[in-house]
Amino acid sequence: MHERAIAFPVEATRRDLLLGAAAGLAALALPFDAFAQASTNENSETKGTNAMPFIKTADNVEIFYKDWGPRDAQPIVFHHGWPLSADDWDNQMMFFLNEGFRVIAHDRRGHGRSTQTDTGNEMDTYAADVAALTDALDLKDAVHIGHSTGGGEVVHYVAHAKKGRVAKAVIIGAVPPIMVKSDKNPGGLPIEVFDGFRAALVANRAQFFLDVPAGPFYGFNRPGAKVSQGLINNWWRQGMMGGAKAHYDCIKAFSETDFTEDLKAIDLPVFVMHGDDDQIVPYADSAPLSAKLLKNGTLKTYQGLPHGMCSTHPEVVNPDLLAFIKG
Repeated sequence: MHERAIAFPVEATRRDLLLGAAAGLAALALPFDAFAQASTNENSETKGTNAMPFIKTADNVEIFYKDWGPRDAQPIVFHHGWPLSADDWDNQMMFFLNEGFRVIAHDRRGHGRSTQTDTGNEMDTYAADVAALTDALDLKDAVHIGHSTGGGEVVHYVAHAKKGRVAKAVIIGAVPPIMVKSDKNPGGLPIEVFDGFRAALVANRAQFFLDVPAGPFYGFNRPGAKVSQGLINNWWRQGMMGGAKAHYDCIKAFSETDFTEDLKAIDLPVFVMHGDDDQIVPYADSAPLSAKLLKNGTLKTYQGLPHGMCSTHPEVVNPDLLAFIKG
C-alpha cells in the first residue's frame, strides 16, 4: 500500500504559513497570559477555577498544591518522594476521592511546580511549609501519608503539628529513623552512596533520572519484573520539572536527618508500610526501627515489593490504606 503524499495548495505560500502560525500562537497565548496573571495571587484557588492553586510561605516561596473533593470530608494529605511531585499520588488521590475523602497533595519546595528554591531545602523548612499549607486550608483531623522522603516530612511535621490538625499518619518506604551509616546507625548506607547520587545528578541529571526508575526504584532490574515504560517516563517527567539545586540539597535532607526524637514524640496512630525488596530505603534499617520508636505504630511488611510499590501495586496498597484510615 502506497502512502499518499500530502500536498499544500499553491496558494499556501511561505508567508501564508507564517501568518497562520503566528495567529495560532497568539490564540494559544491568551490562556497562558490569563494563568500568569492569576498565579501571582497569594492563594489563587480563591480567585477562580481556571488558576493553579498556590500558597506563599513566610520566605516568599510559592508551594503548588491540589485540593480535590468535598471540603467537609476528612482530608488526606499526600507527601511525595524525591525528586518527584504531587503527581506521583494520582492513583491514590483518585481512589480516595471516589471513597468520599478530600484529597490534597503538594509539590515540595524546589520540586514540581513549586518555586525552584536554592535555600530552605531541608526538613525543618519542609515541615514548616506543610504547616503553612494546613493552616491556609484550615485542615482538621487530617491523615498524612508520606512516601520515602515524604515519609520523613510527615514524621517531622506530625511530631510538631498543632493540636487537632492530625488524626493519623502513614509512612511508606520511608527514610526514618535515619539512612546514613554512623556509629549510632551501623546498619545504614555509607555516605559514599549518597555522594554518588550527588555526583550523578550534577554530571547528567536527565540520564540519572532515567536510570533510577528503570532500575531499583520500581524493582524493574529484578529478573522477571514487569517493566512499565509509562512509570519510567512519568518519574523522569516529574523529576525534571524540579530544580537541580533543590534536588541536590534534598539528598542530604533525606539521608542525614535523624528522625528518632520525632518518632518518639508522636502518640497518634501511625501505619508503617514497607516492601522487603526495597532497594532505595533498605527495609531492615528503616521500617522495623521506626515502628519500635513509635508509641502507637503498626508495621506491615510487603514481601517482594519494591520502593515504588504505591505505583507498581496500588491494588495492594490502597485497600490497606483505606482499612487503616477507617479503622
